[in-house]
Amino acid sequence: MQYSKAFSLGVQNTLVYRWNFLIRALFGLVPVGAALYLWAALYEARGSAEVGGYTFQMMVTYFIVLLVAENLVVPVEDEWQIAADIREGRLSAFLLRPVDYPTFRLMLFPSSRLVYTAVAIVPIALLIAAVWKHLVFPGELLLWVVGGVSLLLAGLLQFFISFMLATLAFWFLEISTLVFIVYSFEYFLSGRLFPLDLMPPFFRELSFWMPFQYEMYFPVAVLVGRLRGPELWQGFAMQIAWTLLAWQLSRWLWARGLRHYQASGG
Repeated sequence: MQYSKAFSLGVQNTLVYRWNFLIRALFGLVPVGAALYLWAALYEARGSAEVGGYTFQMMVTYFIVLLVAENLVVPVEDEWQIAADIREGRLSAFLLRPVDYPTFRLMLFPSSRLVYTAVAIVPIALLIAAVWKHLVFPGELLLWVVGGVSLLLAGLLQFFISFMLATLAFWFLEISTLVFIVYSFEYFLSGRLFPLDLMPPFFRELSFWMPFQYEMYFPVAVLVGRLRGPELWQGFAMQIAWTLLAWQLSRWLWARGLRHYQASGG
């Protein structure tokens, strides 16, 4: 199979769920709207122009860029689909063909994000238009380039982590509890609730060494101009390292799982 065809197949299959994506995109605006409302109330109550170095305009920009980034790079149900292929035996059909299943899934990942983004672009554009006067972006071209590459790496990192969680289906009949635990930590430590540089220094230092902030906070922080100089390049190097490590671990778990799958499947 040519893997470019897998991308085309993914687009066609995903289009079937376009209305589900539209509803999900519309409801996805609710948390962002609620966050902006709460932050506006906090700034007004404090009577301060800044909170933790963020002006209200910078905070609005952060959450809008976060919303766009989530639509572009966050996997949707990939781990459940992969786990179902393993658990229900559909994986055997791939193993009998000259197809590398992890690469096949990697090609499907951007196809689903393309369709999801195309469907979600209208409600997101309306929200951006409503808050446009509050948005402030850095003028340095370098930050946009690094931020774009970082966003791509964030998508790969999230996909590899999702793939690793899915491979647990080789050993466990039900993986939902483990996935829920990991994603609970991820949601908090990836900067979806608030910018991570608002945390106390100890927790900021701890999060630097963990993969979660490189899934979302780091590229968003770059694109809104919060990271520059050594802090930018150290974080970028760490993101590359975590992406490569997650890729290697996903391949290792896949190889180990295949041996278990073949043994149990006869």
